[in-house]
Amino acid sequence: MIKADVLVIGSGISGLSYAIKVSEQLPDAKIIIVTKSDEDESNTKYAQGGLAVVTDSKNDNFDKHIEDTMRAGDGENKRDVVKMVVTEAPARFNEIVEWGANFDMKNGEFALGREGGHTENRIVHHKDITGFEIERALLETANKSENIEILDHHYVIDIITQHHVPGKELNEGDIHCYGAYILDEKSKKIKKITSKITLVATGGAGHVYKNTTNPTIATGDGIAFVARAKGKVSNMQYYQFHPTALYSKIDGMLFLISEAVRGDGAKLRTKRGEKFMHKYDEREELASRDIVARAIDAEMKITGDEYVGLDCRKMNHEKFLEHFPNIYKKCKDEGIDPFTQLIPVVPACHYLMGGIEVDKDGQSSIRNLFAVGECTNSGLHGANRLASNSLLEGLVFGHNAAIKTVDLLNENHFNFDDLKAVPEWNEEGMKIMDEMVIVSYLRKQLQEMMSDLVGIVRSNRRLNMALQKHQEIAAAVDEIYHYSILSPQLSELRNLTTVAHLIITQSMEMKENKGAFYNKDLA
Repeated sequence: MIKADVLVIGSGISGLSYAIKVSEQLPDAKIIIVTKSDEDESNTKYAQGGLAVVTDSKNDNFDKHIEDTMRAGDGENKRDVVKMVVTEAPARFNEIVEWGANFDMKNGEFALGREGGHTENRIVHHKDITGFEIERALLETANKSENIEILDHHYVIDIITQHHVPGKELNEGDIHCYGAYILDEKSKKIKKITSKITLVATGGAGHVYKNTTNPTIATGDGIAFVARAKGKVSNMQYYQFHPTALYSKIDGMLFLISEAVRGDGAKLRTKRGEKFMHKYDEREELASRDIVARAIDAEMKITGDEYVGLDCRKMNHEKFLEHFPNIYKKCKDEGIDPFTQLIPVVPACHYLMGGIEVDKDGQSSIRNLFAVGECTNSGLHGANRLASNSLLEGLVFGHNAAIKTVDLLNENHFNFDDLKAVPEWNEEGMKIMDEMVIVSYLRKQLQEMMSDLVGIVRSNRRLNMALQKHQEIAAAVDEIYHYSILSPQLSELRNLTTVAHLIITQSMEMKENKGAFYNKDLA
């Protein structure tokens, strides 16, 4: 058994900023960060566009940012949460600058971009790899802290609650978290890590669909194991599809063409070069993501084309190369010259607005369990996330969660008898899974079903069909899980199956179209 004061699950902007803050306040606390891949592999790393924060007081203000966020979220956001995040943003942004994150400058001021849904230029960025730069700075800072230990290639199987403790009954109104069971992929052993406080910062669940902009680690793990522990999970019907991922005939992670490209003047066209966004919204290319994604989806259905085009040909080439060097390189590597050709783009699963319910301090419905970032329903995004608000959410809620964690650790009201009574993981009678092809097959079946039946546009008939198909897949996964020694692949499949069920059932409960959720039978 490994004991920690704080267990952090995930090494993106949420988990790292939280751990750094707790470490600064409590240098004697033992903090363990576990991440299922390399320490720098996270959704944060792939965030291209930037971070939304009011820094230009002459042209911008908090009220504008608040209203843009509320409008994008279709009014389903919690206004007090939006106000808190927007007004705390400058202080949190200044902290990561102090930690060494670099952002593009112009004439001694931060260079500000604009993305869909924003009424002012307020996106601070580092070229087109903002998330990568923030991840670098946070990791360097965390690695300097003597009381932070990062365990990479450690996969969380489940969080530990009362139902793991012999003789304890699980009271759904008073569930406690005592840490997690974690698979060390190098030793193939499942460790028990007990902790006074646990933070879930596992990111999104993009690989529940066959095409996503998310890295392969985004399989909804945190949401799934909190849901299995009877924690509250909501708003899973709200899944944002990014309008412009680089088209590929190969399923999986698609390369993201940042919203900032349209913010700088790129236009959407059909394959034949015809404009179409004016038919769907007066803001055209700068409409919010849900509108642009549905417009592209509709045009593809009308024309039968597999993609539409993003026209960058009339943009300032020098500025494009300066602002989007990685996008330009990726296009050239794929044989596309953005200055002479349309970039083929399609909508792809991008960001989950729902997840683990948390309060302003990031506390979940389970005691001593916090959650921050894309795995949560914090009230910030509502029915549709405003571009570049996600990195901001991780910083603000990571800060608040850290402050609350320090308070709880100082109060020290923890039941150590329960921590001692948590048993080790038991694999007695389990068999090694000798046909991984079955896991791969079921995962592909689940992703195909979700993409075909629970995508950008849904219907009652499709959702009913999805639920029936899901029941078949879930039964097969349960059967394998109950006789197999666990592997990351099987655990991910189990988690994706849980997430899919939440998306389907919470979509079926919707009675009106809001933000990213659209059922044609409710139109």
